[in-house]
Amino acid sequence: MPDIFKKKIEELLKGSDVKINGKRPWDIKVYDEKMFKDVVLGGSLAVGDAYVDKRWDCKDLSQMMTRIFQADITNKINVNIFSIALWLKCNIANLQLGKKAYEIGERHYDKGNELFKRMLDSRMTYTCGYWKNAKNLEDAQGNKLRLICKKLMMKPKMKFLDIGSGWGSLILYAAENYGVEATGVTVSKEQHDLNKVKSKGLKVNVLYKDYREIHGQYDVIASVGMFEHVGPKNHRKFMKKVFSLLKPDGLFLLHTIGKNRSTTSGDPWITKYIFPNSVIPSAKQIAKASEKLFVIKDWHAFPDTYYAKTLQAWRDNVKKNKKYLLSIGYDERFFRMWEFYLASSQASFATGHNHLWQIVFAKPKHHIGYESVR
Repeated sequence: MPDIFKKKIEELLKGSDVKINGKRPWDIKVYDEKMFKDVVLGGSLAVGDAYVDKRWDCKDLSQMMTRIFQADITNKINVNIFSIALWLKCNIANLQLGKKAYEIGERHYDKGNELFKRMLDSRMTYTCGYWKNAKNLEDAQGNKLRLICKKLMMKPKMKFLDIGSGWGSLILYAAENYGVEATGVTVSKEQHDLNKVKSKGLKVNVLYKDYREIHGQYDVIASVGMFEHVGPKNHRKFMKKVFSLLKPDGLFLLHTIGKNRSTTSGDPWITKYIFPNSVIPSAKQIAKASEKLFVIKDWHAFPDTYYAKTLQAWRDNVKKNKKYLLSIGYDERFFRMWEFYLASSQASFATGHNHLWQIVFAKPKHHIGYESVR
């Protein structure tokens, strides 16, 4: 019986030029052939679980995953009971409401500041860098922060709100370089506590809140790498909230990963282990959510290679700091999980399955002469 499942996987892999127990860096080395049945029945969830359990391995995981994405194999194996159950769960319940809105902070961003300090750039910017004329990750992230501030036409004393402010890279950069009064909002306790320390002496306010709990009026608003956690059921509510917080002549910049088609659920493995309750939006979903509220002044699609390069830099940093991270409690199983997450994400951008968009919104009848910034 196991041979039937192995043949099924071999058949699926033909279009990718990935071989089982081959000798090339992107070939798969299988240690437990029972995994073939699990993968056929369990899809991407079983693939990731088997890798973390070291039932299979690969010398160049990113190259292998790139070939898998190019052959569109993930869509062929993901029609199973687990993906169907996740789809039903996402469509019946609102998984980003109430206490669940804080789950992403607890389960992902609170994995430890030490991990992210050593994985990210010096400002701890956990989103795609802007690699135009950049020689390294530090330059790329600095470029991105400067680009956002320019797109928002920031000026001294403006009130700036960052929804999903992460480890404070944008609010600190904007306060230091543009003289704005910045407010950052996060659902991560680890981020909130560190940002309180980092922002001393600056006109920066850090809040531990869900976006639905924010009040006030702001000249400019940004949301960078957070909209993926909002969920399709809440896209419209999010846009309405931003609309209520933004002054009539203000600008709003949305920086988000985007995908080619509209869905209501995420990848089963990523949803279970990395980003709970998260769904990458499509262009259609974003446009529909903002309709009759905002007008779109600019839609900037970064080259897909930019996020692939960013993810490669993060992988290199994790590898370089592995010995230290092991010494403070992260184990080999965690590193296999984290590598699978980063390598598969890198492959999704390298093959154009995912994209990075920066979209500038304004309220109707304002910023008629807005000129795009690149």
